[in-house]
Amino acid sequence: MTTAADAPLRRGKEWLTDWNPEDEKTWDSRLAWRTLTITTYNLTLAFITWFLVSAIAPRLNNIGFTLSTDQLYWLTAMPGLAGGLLRMIWMFLPPIMGTRRMVTLSTLLLIIPMAGWGWAVRDEQTPYWILMTLSFLCGIGGGAFSGFMPSTSYFFPKRKQGVALGIQAGVGNFGVSIVQFLIPWVIGFALLGTTAITPQDVVKPDPGLGGNIWLHNAGIVFIPWVIAGAALAWMFLRSVPIQANFRQQLDIFREKHTWIMTALYLMTFGAFSGFSAQFGLLIKNLYGAFPDAPDPLRYAFLGPLVGSAARVAWGPLCDKYGGAVWTVISGVGMTMATVFTAFYLSPESMAEFAPFVWGMLAIFFFAGVGNASTFKQMPMIFERRQAGGVIGWTAAIAAFGPFLFGIGLASFPAVGFFAFWAAFFAACVALAWWFYARKGAERPS
Repeated sequence: MTTAADAPLRRGKEWLTDWNPEDEKTWDSRLAWRTLTITTYNLTLAFITWFLVSAIAPRLNNIGFTLSTDQLYWLTAMPGLAGGLLRMIWMFLPPIMGTRRMVTLSTLLLIIPMAGWGWAVRDEQTPYWILMTLSFLCGIGGGAFSGFMPSTSYFFPKRKQGVALGIQAGVGNFGVSIVQFLIPWVIGFALLGTTAITPQDVVKPDPGLGGNIWLHNAGIVFIPWVIAGAALAWMFLRSVPIQANFRQQLDIFREKHTWIMTALYLMTFGAFSGFSAQFGLLIKNLYGAFPDAPDPLRYAFLGPLVGSAARVAWGPLCDKYGGAVWTVISGVGMTMATVFTAFYLSPESMAEFAPFVWGMLAIFFFAGVGNASTFKQMPMIFERRQAGGVIGWTAAIAAFGPFLFGIGLASFPAVGFFAFWAAFFAACVALAWWFYARKGAERPS
């Protein structure tokens, strides 16, 4: 790892010099919090893009598409596959590109899938492979996370990283709720400036739908906000003089705690992202056949909302009490909530819907707690540059959550699928307790 002074390409006003957040005399807290604010805004847009398909897919057949249940599951799973793969690229970018360029360019890339979906839903004859390609491109939003979070961690001292990263990831996660809450509303009318674009006829009625909808709004409504976010990043962000090439960053894979934390973050964020992508379809597929079936989009945003709020709220608690104990509590809660919810996956009446939703919300809540606690642990377990790489790597693997959950629900009975994840959560509890939380643990964090 080298400093800005050692690297000619790192000269200029974009690059900070002698940056050491652990030294109160030289740490610029205003710059750190300004960076957090701008990158969090852009990360929220990234999550909106990543989960755009989860809000569009349940309405495609209503406007004339003829997609099977498995095709819809795969459509919502593809951003998860892409997000995981792309995070393996983005995790290396902070020390190579710097915060300013990485955030600006990553944000501008979000326009591609947003505009693409706005165009694709205009014609119900759009080939399935194009829909799948656009779903894959939505994964750009998921990939950006593994660049944004490590980059932000460079700006804060370890004692404040629980709060800072909790805020960034938690508020960024609100993008999932925003897209699932806002889209059912914005598709109900013509947006200002796009009134010339005709709506889509509803050929398959559903609760809450009229005779036509403006489903293309789902893709284009956020584009002006993306442009504004990229402009803010370019004008106001700076970059920390941490530099490491691709080969130097591979040393994290020789550390066993990288792999343990990968499992723990798959438990927390993998479940959060996976269930966030599939919650609406789960409701529709499990309870949609009843005469008084619920509108899935009226409930789909609640899970991500609860999980995101828990992630923000638990950041200060993790700074105060440590992350490991909360990771154990998170895993226990997720295991119990998953087992409880499994009893309501073969419903015989709508009377079972309420406990199903409460069980799912409990899973989201404890996943949010664990999302905060694991991000507190990583800067405590690893040195600064390695911690950034581990955050990026674990986030990359956990980003496969929507893909794993999508193909899992499409391939296996829901009860067996939930049982598998309950067992995985329980195994992660044992890992967290043994290596990090118990008295005499190898790496108390």
